[in-house]
Amino acid sequence: MHHLMNRLAHVMAALGGLVLTALILLTCASILGRLLNTALHSISGVAPDLSAWALGLGIGPINGDFELVEAGVAFAIFSFIPICQLTGGHADVDIFTSRLSPRINNCLRLGIEVVFAAVLVLIAVQLTSGMLAKRSFGETTFLLQFPIWWSYAASSVAAWVGAIVGVYMVFVRVKDVQTGGLSDPTETGS
Repeated sequence: MHHLMNRLAHVMAALGGLVLTALILLTCASILGRLLNTALHSISGVAPDLSAWALGLGIGPINGDFELVEAGVAFAIFSFIPICQLTGGHADVDIFTSRLSPRINNCLRLGIEVVFAAVLVLIAVQLTSGMLAKRSFGETTFLLQFPIWWSYAASSVAAWVGAIVGVYMVFVRVKDVQTGGLSDPTETGS
């Protein structure tokens, strides 16, 4: 079971990384296009033929770039949650818990995993509900006119993977409380 969860979390993280990389390239290209467009307009008095020719090629910002970034970043965020949940990569302040016994720490970790799993399931359910509503209303983005539910659907898939991994981690922590040990979910033996 752990191998499957580990694989699922890594695949989602890789997909999130690819989307984030594409968004970075898109943003850079749009900014560069905007800068070139401004420069070409500013030299139109000096070199009108060159300026008109280059502007005729369509040099400028990418139309709807912010719509794509908005949809893609949401997916990327949800894509990184499973690996973060599996590896315990969330922010952790252990000023007080470092002095507690391993048994109490295991119980605290279990409680935290239960809360995380419940919240992740709730987010996935609400995101899926929102996706179905957006789909039934036929809402589209302003500039690109692509259906809004597409980005909800992609984020919903990633959120459900996060919820599944979160529930799995509850079972890992239950085992920790029962055995008195601390499983390292990043190792294949747990």
